[in-house]
Amino acid sequence: MPAVLKAPLVVEFPFTRSLGPVQSAFLTGLRDRVVLGVKTGDGRTLVPPVEYDPVTAEEIRDLVEVAPTGTVTTWAWNHEPRRGQPLSSPFAWVLVRLDGADTALLHALDAPGPDAVHTGLRVRVRWAEDRVGAITDIACFEPYDGDPAEPAGHSGAFEDPVTGIVAAARLDYTYSPGRAQSAYINALSERRNVGERCPSCRKVYVPPRGACPTCGVATSEQVEVGPGGTVTTFCIVNIKAKNLDIEVPYVYAHIALDGAGLALHGRIGGIPYDQVRMGLRVEPVWTEGGRFPDHYRPTGEPDADYEMYKELL
Repeated sequence: MPAVLKAPLVVEFPFTRSLGPVQSAFLTGLRDRVVLGVKTGDGRTLVPPVEYDPVTAEEIRDLVEVAPTGTVTTWAWNHEPRRGQPLSSPFAWVLVRLDGADTALLHALDAPGPDAVHTGLRVRVRWAEDRVGAITDIACFEPYDGDPAEPAGHSGAFEDPVTGIVAAARLDYTYSPGRAQSAYINALSERRNVGERCPSCRKVYVPPRGACPTCGVATSEQVEVGPGGTVTTFCIVNIKAKNLDIEVPYVYAHIALDGAGLALHGRIGGIPYDQVRMGLRVEPVWTEGGRFPDHYRPTGEPDADYEMYKELL
């Protein structure tokens, strides 16, 4: 029985967002070692602040400073910190109601072990050495047995306020293809394209999914397709990806391999980007040791007639 295929994959992108006046003041305050909340119409102080009252949905802008000390309301111990978390050694996730606030703030608590953490524990903010206007300006909380800190009554007005943030979104996971895709990947290592035929509609799907997306029935009959194919549609890429050593502009296309009932994706090379067109006949180009085609290039054949591939757009 073939070995189960698996591979580590990462999906990562920077998420950029602008800040309204409330969030701008909150993050700018953290940069300046000030914790701000927002006061609702009925007198509650919300930390972290929000722009609309969660009860009445009314817009709220009344900023008020709270203390950097507070009380743990609930907690959970993190035995194995992950990449990007606040601390590299085991710590507690805690909800802390800061003195002067009516809601709790989620952050990390630096404690020697779970026995040192309990609901009602008094804590204080440990500020990061380098602060930029982000929630990470609070490095973590730490146990504190002193008197509650007294806020200075900051108005929430700052010079050079933070107006936007960039948050890196990242997902690390291990992908394992099923039977159908494993056969497809193994065939690619032999420089072959293998799809599966639906027993009902008789379409051949490449890459195969193990079931027909049209009829919903299982597929098992393997069919070798290609190697040549037809460009059904395409786009011109003008933004360079940091993990691809490909100069822009270049063309990424849907390619219907000969004998396939579904177009797959591939890069088009060997031709100026502005000469790529629908109907262009192409063939795969393999690199030494490559497990899949590096790109597709023109075969020199006449373009395919639109009627031959219109159902594959």
